[in-house]
Amino acid sequence: MTDICCIGHITKDKIVTPHHTVYMAGGTSFYFAYAINQLPKDVTFSLVTSMNPADDEPVKKMREAGIQVALFPSRNTVFFENRYYGANQNERKQRVLAKADPFCIESLKDVKAKVFHLGSLLSDDFSPEVVKFLASKGRVSIDVQGYLREVRGEKVYPIDWQDKLKVLRNTYYLKVNETEMETITGLKDPRQAALLHSWGVTEVIITLGSEGSLIYVDQTFYEVPAYKPHEVVDATGCGDTYSAGYLYRRLQGASPLEAGKFAAAMCTIKLEHSGPFLRSLNNILQIIG
Repeated sequence: MTDICCIGHITKDKIVTPHHTVYMAGGTSFYFAYAINQLPKDVTFSLVTSMNPADDEPVKKMREAGIQVALFPSRNTVFFENRYYGANQNERKQRVLAKADPFCIESLKDVKAKVFHLGSLLSDDFSPEVVKFLASKGRVSIDVQGYLREVRGEKVYPIDWQDKLKVLRNTYYLKVNETEMETITGLKDPRQAALLHSWGVTEVIITLGSEGSLIYVDQTFYEVPAYKPHEVVDATGCGDTYSAGYLYRRLQGASPLEAGKFAAAMCTIKLEHSGPFLRSLNNILQIIG
């Protein structure tokens, strides 16, 4: 049994910024796995992913990097286009050019972990039944972004999701950004939006871009600062990097505030380059100070 198992599709990504256009692997599972793999192995980790086996080059590279990966075949590999405009990296426009098969209970029945981090990319990746099944075996962590993506044609539109109460009652850790928070709750105030806790979530993490993040645990709010990057290059994968850092420290017994600061420092480092987090623990500690 591993401490953390991330489950999610690896994608083919086209990333367009004012500086450049690049093609690379991506997805929550990709960014999460590389980020946590850069940290000391005090917390054990495994990845479960699904893609067209013909596109498995990213999985081969992950295994070469020492990441434990289980690959399930899918008819297609998720193909995203992420387009950023101007200096504001907190917003992006997306297109979905291909979808992979959803995850199912049968394929996950032998997966064991203390925490399952679900990297949903599209709304049907994880059904309420799959989430309930995983919650019976460990704590479920969800980055909500994929549940709120509706694909019409190739374009992606933000929506609230129909099964949120069924899913959230089986969710221990929930991470949302300010846009997702408002979509789910209808509220603009992060402190009011922490009512997500009353829907069954034990730890609510709300990231607020350059304003930092707010964490709600055991009727207590923790305000986490954002650390200013030297240069903003590419925000793709920042939320996934945050989740990796937060869960890594929480499973070591760190407080929500300590874990949040650690995660925020990892985010800052990630912002400064394209691709996954590839720095060290020392780099993170230098930023926290």
